[in-house]
Amino acid sequence: MEDWIYAQNDPSERLAKLHYFSVLKKFAGGEIEVRITVKEFATPQVGSLRFFAMTDLPFDQTTKYQPSGWANSLLGALSECMLNCRKFDYEPPVTADTTGD
Repeated sequence: MEDWIYAQNDPSERLAKLHYFSVLKKFAGGEIEVRITVKEFATPQVGSLRFFAMTDLPFDQTTKYQPSGWANSLLGALSECMLNCRKFDYEPPVTADTTGD
């Protein structure tokens, strides 16, 4: 175990180490870079699942769904998040027409 976890005095502080990843997601309008942040918690709150991965942007603009994944390893959380990225289509945000037409 790494020593950074000992900086946390109380589990309620939810100390986490961050790991960053990037992947290209293809969609009907082209492709977009999706960043994934994996949090490695010093003290897990969800059983023994120390790692939580989530994309930086929502894929579905109606429900604001952001692909994510929990696991007891960095690879597991990242893999589950990537699986959910592949499973769901990306919908770009709708921008309001400001041209006045």
